[in-house]
Amino acid sequence: MLASASGNSELINKSRNPNKPLVIGIVAGEASGDSLGADFMAQVNDLIEEVVWIGVGGPKMKAQGLQSLFPLDRLAVMGLVEVMSQLPDLLKARSELVSAFTEVKIDWFIGIDAPDFNLRVAKKLKPKDIFCVQYVSPSIWAWRESRIESIKKATHLVLCLFPFELEVYQRHNHPAVCVGHPLLHNLPKELVEIATHEQRRELIWNNSELHNFFANRKEDISQMICLMPGSRRSEINAILPLMLNAVNRLLMVDEKLCFVIPTIDKNHQYIVQDLIERQDESLRRAVAVAYDESQEQKDFSQSIMAMSDMIVLASGTATLEAMLLNRPMVVVYQMKKLTYAIAKRLVKVPYVSLPNILAGEEIVPELIQEKATGDSICRAVTRLMIPREYEQQLVRLNETSNWLKQQSSQSAVSAVINTWHDYLSNNLNSLNDTWWCSKK
Repeated sequence: MLASASGNSELINKSRNPNKPLVIGIVAGEASGDSLGADFMAQVNDLIEEVVWIGVGGPKMKAQGLQSLFPLDRLAVMGLVEVMSQLPDLLKARSELVSAFTEVKIDWFIGIDAPDFNLRVAKKLKPKDIFCVQYVSPSIWAWRESRIESIKKATHLVLCLFPFELEVYQRHNHPAVCVGHPLLHNLPKELVEIATHEQRRELIWNNSELHNFFANRKEDISQMICLMPGSRRSEINAILPLMLNAVNRLLMVDEKLCFVIPTIDKNHQYIVQDLIERQDESLRRAVAVAYDESQEQKDFSQSIMAMSDMIVLASGTATLEAMLLNRPMVVVYQMKKLTYAIAKRLVKVPYVSLPNILAGEEIVPELIQEKATGDSICRAVTRLMIPREYEQQLVRLNETSNWLKQQSSQSAVSAVINTWHDYLSNNLNSLNDTWWCSKK
């Protein structure tokens, strides 16, 4: 259960040395970790005034008082080739952090995601009696479960985002707590509570590109479908043509359909728009591509999803957003054949989308690899337009969302404080036992 703020404060005051501040080392390896780290820091700062933060993070973590030892983007390296080319500097960065944390005698180390880097830092710190936490579990529930041994050597606690991740830790007797995905707490309530047509009217009115698109559209709208082919250029090039092929087919079924593609910035919009411009005029008239140039919308893509009747999207975190927004969906994904062949041999779970993984069954259609074609997407969307099918998926998404919320009731800070208190108590008992044996 979620511990009270006063209870957390009391535990901290009992556990720490009152003559020195609580010193916490914290490292985020990418921009998403900056938000997660800043939220964690804000909760701790509300509980205790004397806390020193040192490590690596972005602007949000710095705003909460982080003394960042070097820029976050030094660690934000993705891809095997890129990591190998930057390996000497990554090893140097790890050494610098371990030295700095040891010198200032941190009490906690919190590694935010980036497990390949943070677990190696923690493995150096744990033997120094520093309390080590990994916030966001590596994907050992999906593949390479053998990594659990290195996780146990590096951490005292793992904070998981999803309840299905706990089973592997329970089986290997290592402390882990489900604290829930940040979207459970950060998704704007109005996106769920305000009626779809009201959100649609407000968003179109406030976004110049959407306003111009719909003002110039002569046809009535039967249904609005959000298309989300991913944000990486490789994803867009692989998935968007499949979606557009499906759009052409769907327009032959219902010419009053309307499609909206939200983009994260102007460059992303140009890439998508370039593919749209190569299509027939009938498709160009039916598809709007837009982003929030004013940056007033906290998450423009979430707003587009909320105002749509359904969503066709690439697998990823967006499937969780769609589920929490109560939007029925069709999931599409395609990757290089060799990559898929390797992944298929390694990954243990039968589904790729979070709603299906959470539910333990296929509640949303998944069209993966060779199953992802314009025809199959068209068929899946057409089926979802049947009221009975639409309502059935909506019910299962709601049930899964509610279950997820119930299973994610403990805060990250409460979990860390409680486990830290137990860790210190166990260490004290061990010291007392050693003293008693020596007296005998």
